[in-house]
Amino acid sequence: MPTSAKPRDSRIPPAARSGSGGAWILVADDQQHILEATELLLKPQGYRVDAVRSPQLAREALASNSYDAALIDLNYTRDTTSGQEGLDLLSEIVASDSTLPVIVMTAWGNVQLAVEAMRRGARDFIQKPWENERLLSILHTQVELHRALQQAERLAAENRVLSTDGRPEFIATAPSMATLLETMTRIAPSDANVLITGEHGTGKEVVARTIHAISLRSARPFIAVNTGGLAEGVFESELFGHVKGAFTDARSDRIGRFELADGGTIFLDEIGNVPLRQQAKLLRVIESGELERVGSSRGRRVDVRVVSATNADLPTATQTGQFREDLLFRLNTVELHLPPLRERREDIPVLAMHFLSHYASRYRRQIKGLDPATLQLLTRHLWPGNVRELEHTLERAVLMCRTEQIQPADLGLESPRPAAQNLEELSLEAVESILIRKALQRFQGNVSQAAEALGLSRGALYRRMEKYGL
Repeated sequence: MPTSAKPRDSRIPPAARSGSGGAWILVADDQQHILEATELLLKPQGYRVDAVRSPQLAREALASNSYDAALIDLNYTRDTTSGQEGLDLLSEIVASDSTLPVIVMTAWGNVQLAVEAMRRGARDFIQKPWENERLLSILHTQVELHRALQQAERLAAENRVLSTDGRPEFIATAPSMATLLETMTRIAPSDANVLITGEHGTGKEVVARTIHAISLRSARPFIAVNTGGLAEGVFESELFGHVKGAFTDARSDRIGRFELADGGTIFLDEIGNVPLRQQAKLLRVIESGELERVGSSRGRRVDVRVVSATNADLPTATQTGQFREDLLFRLNTVELHLPPLRERREDIPVLAMHFLSHYASRYRRQIKGLDPATLQLLTRHLWPGNVRELEHTLERAVLMCRTEQIQPADLGLESPRPAAQNLEELSLEAVESILIRKALQRFQGNVSQAAEALGLSRGALYRRMEKYGL
């Protein structure tokens, strides 16, 4: 038994009396008086304690909660001194979450057992009866280390996936955008899930970032994921994370995008292209707020607002069995439709000047504006690739321009060609661009079906769409 249930404050190291408050500790021991003693010791120090009396109850607790440390006995069955029960539990915990510090304790301590426990991943070893100040000091150290490791993992993951810190400027002056702006302003402060629909390149991610920026979650992360571009084999790992050893290349634990977005917003682009099997797993996380990393049986809770986007007709896809109706209901609490650029031509001059200013600064070009004939050409163009195509066009123009103003020739926009024009007169890139546009139109923007018809992989088609501003 412990030397005392509650030590004098003067004997507790100052570091152990502060900094770890609120930490959640799992204590597993078969003896009730040991569990009571640890609770009497830890709770006055600000720790939350879950006390269980068997390895099985410990496994159940770990599966449903996230702890900052575990303090486990090595022997649970009467007259057993081998420590095997505790060692097996230790191995399972370490395999499930290598960052969770486990401190083992036993009344039958010996050097060999301590060495084996440390070899299996225990962070420290306590022999009963323990010294209160030593146990508190060990717990404090391990909890702070655990939190530091979690923070390091989160920062590393953010560095892998975040491409920009700020949000793009949302430009919308056309009358056709008035209703959209009003709805965005009304729903942004809520936690309602939002589905943004519209053609490729209309700026759906910009709308999603704007909603996040004016929401109550703006101080928390915004994580964007192109779900349509994720191969089925890595879908779960990317969204939900994985643990070391979950598959061949899993050399370390990895945090998923949903965990990265905890407290903030996750943007699921191209949601209409998620395979049916993965839709079920996505639905479970959105409904329950709980996920499991690949290779782990331990549940994790996340608080995430879901904003998704698609250019597909999801109601029709639900009727044909290509998209789950229950998932659609979860995603489109509020639906926003973003009109194509040809229906908001009043925004073209403002958008063009915005992109001109951005790329002139980026490429250090002294360009002051647009020639009147250039502006006229921009406003007359059909822009099948929408705002994304306009941005790529202005970037090219900035690079090609030789005067202080962008000239029509700098844009590289082809004049409308006669319908009967021979293919021999077109460049290979022009033919490829036409074929891709036609395939996307034929399949109503479904990238997977268009890629199959063109004999391309989905990733290869995405790269070509990006190249041609589609």
